[in-house]
Amino acid sequence: MTEAEKLELEIMEKSQTLAALRHAEKGTEVPNYKFKTLEGEPTLSDLFKGREKLLMIHNMGQACRYCTLWADGINGVLDHLEDAMSVTLVSKDPPEIQRRMALDRGWKFTLASHGGGEYMAERCTMAGYENCPGAAVYEQKAGKITAHGRTAFGPGDLYSPVWHFLSLAGIGTSDWTPQFHYWSRPDQLEDGGENIRD
Repeated sequence: MTEAEKLELEIMEKSQTLAALRHAEKGTEVPNYKFKTLEGEPTLSDLFKGREKLLMIHNMGQACRYCTLWADGINGVLDHLEDAMSVTLVSKDPPEIQRRMALDRGWKFTLASHGGGEYMAERCTMAGYENCPGAAVYEQKAGKITAHGRTAFGPGDLYSPVWHFLSLAGIGTSDWTPQFHYWSRPDQLEDGGENIRD
């Protein structure tokens, strides 16, 4: 077994320790924040959709290629996550921009905008960013909403498998940057090329 393989097993074991620590943490009560969607102004409580737990994906918005990478990956396992709890992706972008981005990416998330207000200031500030990408889990019981876990996303983290496959190939987080699209316009378009958007 190589040193890299030994370390990988150790990291997997430590992930289980991390999961146990998170499970043992006591929740802290949070306000019933308000959001904006194309359908209206739901509260945090509404986003539970009758479920006990809510996973909130904190996305910086359409201007971040990294946040797009994380959302693309989470979208791929969304059905599995929604079997266990409600899931909502929030960003500061207005609902119209969120919807356009979701249509472009094929995202199936419930979307809500915090508009860069109170929720962002109180729940998304961490790791040196006031609008830190990441995730938080909330629980709703007996009319109270409590926060039970929060994490930041960053290159090389546990939440996007892309980093680990790149690492396996010897490509570091500083060697590659995600892009919104990977299509390059050919020198000549057979359809004439009118009205195309890159």
